[in-house]
Amino acid sequence: MTGIAVIVMGSERDLDFSREIAKYLKMLGVTYTFRVASAHKTPEKVLEVIKEFEAEKAVYITVAGRSNALSAFVDANSSKPVIACPPYSENYGGADIYSSLRVPSGIGSLVTIVPEGAAIAVAKILALEDSSLAEGIKDYQASKKRELEKANESVKKLK
Repeated sequence: MTGIAVIVMGSERDLDFSREIAKYLKMLGVTYTFRVASAHKTPEKVLEVIKEFEAEKAVYITVAGRSNALSAFVDANSSKPVIACPPYSENYGGADIYSSLRVPSGIGSLVTIVPEGAAIAVAKILALEDSSLAEGIKDYQASKKRELEKANESVKKLK
């Protein structure tokens, strides 16, 4: 079994941002699923989600804006990796991501605010036991390098 990325959103408002993460997971060949559960409003539901994936090779991506207790809550209640990917909001001048960065002791969630970065991190974690995912990551990285080489050639022609 390859593994699965479990994208847990704090609310349905996070769905568009989560779909952006899913787009990259799909490109990298990672199976994913969506769940909605709030650490503040429905902590019991969060625990149910964790229990649902307890026996699987799972990596959680938590998507919650404003006060992101979701990431630390999932991390504190699971032995699986947790990647916090809070949607950045100009409304708070970036201060909203502090709740993802400043967490209690004993919490090991990683943080990125870039959907592509969250997907790559999940793929790399799962690739530790899946050589086909590792190859997919190498191919993706090579495609990014080719994009830069093409851009360089294009820019060199400008005067």
